[in-house]
Amino acid sequence: MAKNESDQIEKLRKRDPVALEALVRQHTKHLYKACLGLGFNEVEAEDVMQSVWITFFNVVAQFDGRSTVRTFLFGILYNKASEHRRQVARAEATENIEDVLDSHFDSKGHWIAAHSPVHPDKFLESTQTMSLIARCLELLPSNQKMAFLLKEVEDEMTDEICKILSVTATNLGVLLFRARVQLRECVDRKSR
Repeated sequence: MAKNESDQIEKLRKRDPVALEALVRQHTKHLYKACLGLGFNEVEAEDVMQSVWITFFNVVAQFDGRSTVRTFLFGILYNKASEHRRQVARAEATENIEDVLDSHFDSKGHWIAAHSPVHPDKFLESTQTMSLIARCLELLPSNQKMAFLLKEVEDEMTDEICKILSVTATNLGVLLFRARVQLRECVDRKSR
């Protein structure tokens, strides 16, 4: 580990406000994009990202520097995304449909802005290829999806992705191969 990097880690462990602010500024955008790439909507992405930062701040004193801070953050993200999905699944299993519908309308029966329908032309215009790819990404198992996003979207190095996902380089290759094949087949099927 380079001296500059070990100095930075030491500042983070001591909760140096300047170092922490620089770290948040440097990585928040990437974490948010990764959350969106994992299929979370904007609100869920914000929630998951906040959970990542809270966890990081709680454990930063124990961070030993065996990986980069970025890798450490994405490892936390992977765990928090899985945790969030489990919580949502439990909540949806018990959620009352009337409550869900009521949350979309105000007291006068009008759509709440955040839930109002999009004009059909605008919707079609904004959801062509990216929507298709996003839908296909959703069908991937979470480990394949995370491997694909880290490699193809975040352009992470193989060894960093292996640390984040706790897999070997060979296993990562298999995950990426399967993800690409499944995405290609899905896009081909859905675009016909």
